[in-house]
Amino acid sequence: MRIGTEERPLRVAIVGSGPSGFYAADALLTTQDMVAHVDMFDRLPTPYGLVRGGVAPDHQKIKSVVKVYERSAESPHFRFFGNVMFGRDILVGDLTKHYDQIVYAVGNESDRRLGIPGEYLVGVCPATVFVGWYNGHPDYRDANFDFSGKRVVVVGNGNVAVDVTRILSLTPDELAKTDVADYALEALGRSEIQEITMLGRRGPVQAAFTPTEVKELGHLLQADPVVPPEELELDPFSSAELEREGEKSRKGKNMALLREYCERGEGTRPRKIRFKFFVSPLKFLGDEDGNLRRVRLVRNELYQEKEGSIGARSTEEFEEIEADMALVAIGYQGTPLPGVPFDDKRRILSNTDGRISHPGTGKIVPNQYVVGWARSGPWGLIGSHKAASAEVVTHMIEDLIKGAVSDRALPPLEAIPTFFKERGIDFVSFDDWRMLDDVETHRGRRRGSPRVKFTDVGDMLSVLGIRQSLEGQ
Repeated sequence: MRIGTEERPLRVAIVGSGPSGFYAADALLTTQDMVAHVDMFDRLPTPYGLVRGGVAPDHQKIKSVVKVYERSAESPHFRFFGNVMFGRDILVGDLTKHYDQIVYAVGNESDRRLGIPGEYLVGVCPATVFVGWYNGHPDYRDANFDFSGKRVVVVGNGNVAVDVTRILSLTPDELAKTDVADYALEALGRSEIQEITMLGRRGPVQAAFTPTEVKELGHLLQADPVVPPEELELDPFSSAELEREGEKSRKGKNMALLREYCERGEGTRPRKIRFKFFVSPLKFLGDEDGNLRRVRLVRNELYQEKEGSIGARSTEEFEEIEADMALVAIGYQGTPLPGVPFDDKRRILSNTDGRISHPGTGKIVPNQYVVGWARSGPWGLIGSHKAASAEVVTHMIEDLIKGAVSDRALPPLEAIPTFFKERGIDFVSFDDWRMLDDVETHRGRRRGSPRVKFTDVGDMLSVLGIRQSLEGQ
């Protein structure tokens, strides 16, 4: 019997319910002349990955992309199993028994570290934790932040760095209109922060943030972006790069905005967002109680490497700046999955063009694939992964056509929910999620915000009656 027909649909398991996972599901469910059945698993009861737990709460327009994912979830050939952890509740062997192919869409959930002295002082924290905390991610809801200090340093020049800087700069009224976690709204509402300094390892031309993000910093009610003239003095490498890219490029638009902020001077608002380029932290310095007090910096310069690319290196110029908090936003990295080959050097699932492969030999693991950041590392905006996930689905179909998928009898569809029920695993369906979604948005209307999130998994299950029903059996 041919696989991919109504009589014998292609059965696919997708581990992870973020954007890349849903884009893969969409590509599978809409492929012409092929019938696929997709089961999606996530360790949280809630879907959408970084759209829910990573996108800034004041960026509701970006979050509207979930409407696209909902269309896939409405397919009769799609099922969602939330609150199911891969490696604990279900293993690779379980998936290979029940499915023809597996797609890993687990993202990069771990933060990158600087590896410098003082990184574990009180007040120094990965931006990953802060982002998860204010977004109400269950993993980070119990993190503790002290906003009674005056000065914050943000290490990094990407969009995440800009996001955390902006969130720290918003007023309580601005925050209340977002879906920021209720405990974060309360804590940030008491903030005494006066100055936030963004540190860039290279210059303004090389900054990774986008013009849209930087422009938002100029429209805050109580914060001024401040760019000293000396920070925009370009070395020959930067001047050549800017000329080559052009004024209409991302780099050109960034520079135009930074020059506009430079012309504004110090501004009149109580909070200041200061840009500082060509510096790297060497050491976080604390007091006798282990609290962050200063950051030691080294000045960097650009140089041409042997192969012709432009890099940054340290000079002999040093300085120290005061800081009560430091958020390190230098990127994300993946973590290993039980039973799945992992590339320790690149910190991603080991793969060859989206096909899982062994890092030492390059040998392909049949019928296992990876999409999104777990495939490539942390690059690209949400929408850019639609084509990338579709590309991997193309490889999956090619492998199917070549006969890589064996024509074997699979357990019935109901075997998976039965599998979980027999083991006492409280899985959450997409209909269950819709119920949670309704409750969250109802709570949000009372606050005048899009939603007030549940941040505790136990609370989510209680609202759904899952825990009570199991206890009553």
